[in-house]
Order: sequence, then C-alpha cells, then structure tokens
Amino acid sequence: MTGSPSDEISPSPLALPPLTLVIGGARSGKSRYAETLLRRSGCARVYIATAEAWDDEMRARIRSHVQDRGPDWITIEAPHDLAGALAHVGEGQAVLVDCATLWLTNRMLAEADLAAETATLLAALRVCPAPVVVVSNEVGWSIVPENALARAFRDAQGRLNQHLAAEADLAVAVMAGLPLALRGQLP
Repeated sequence: MTGSPSDEISPSPLALPPLTLVIGGARSGKSRYAETLLRRSGCARVYIATAEAWDDEMRARIRSHVQDRGPDWITIEAPHDLAGALAHVGEGQAVLVDCATLWLTNRMLAEADLAAETATLLAALRVCPAPVVVVSNEVGWSIVPENALARAFRDAQGRLNQHLAAEADLAVAVMAGLPLALRGQLP
C-alpha cells in the first residue's frame, strides 16, 4: 500500500460536520489530512483555492498541489471573495478551503476591513449547505516578528483562527502529519 494510513479510503462514507478547522504549521501535513477527509466523505469535492501565483515558485507549488489532488476535484479560485465562492456550493458536495492564511494575506494587502471580512466569511460558513473543511496556519508559535506589518499579520491570523475554531464542530491540529483533535472526535 502506498501513502500514509490517513490516505486509506474508508469502506463507508465519512459524514463530515458542517465546519471543520484543520490547523498547523507550514508543511505539517494539514492540507493532505484535509484532502483525506473530503475523499472519505463520498461527496463531490470542491477545492476553493486562495493562493495567487505571483512568481514562478508559487506557480510550481500550485501545479504540484493540483497534480497531487488529481482530476476529480472542482476548483474555484477565490483569493479574495471566499464568501462568494461558498455561495456557489451545493448539497451533495464537500468543500475544502485551502487556505485561510493566504486569504487573510490577500485581504490584508488589499487593505480590507478585516473585522468585516471575517464576519462575512463566518456568516457564509454558517449558511453553506455543504460541509466545509478550512485549512489554516498556526503562526503564533514563533518569535515576535521584527516589523509592524508582520506583527499585525500574526495578530490578525490568530484572531481569525480563534473565530474559525469557535465556529468549528471539529478542530484538528496537525503536526508532523499526525492529527490531534482540539474539538470533537477524529473520524
């Protein structure tokens, strides 16, 4: 068998809760874990991508992620309007938002009102007819950044993660590829 145990397909579909938060550090395995949850759901899979390809390295990362997922995902690119993208999702689908951190970065660099943007996103998540898995980075376990923009971002990301975790039915931290339930039970 190839891959990790979390890649194995369950014999019966997994019923995803309305909102799952998967959080971890860079290269922790959080996206792979989130993708596995959606594969196990038995639902049509929708991937809402928040990354923007500003350079060759990011374009290569995006190509790699698309290849790894395979062709059986519907991809919606929504680097700025997550709420609008969620409004296009229907019953019988399951959604992966990857990731909240890049969305927040995009909105912050656009000088958006982050409190209003967060409120709009949370409202869209509450009414989405499909289960949603949101991937986000934990950025607060590092040193205090040396510049004001980086500190503002770290603080905004921490607040967003707290809001998402408060709404989530299942919150999972992923470290070294291993999931740990913060709220709810691992499937």
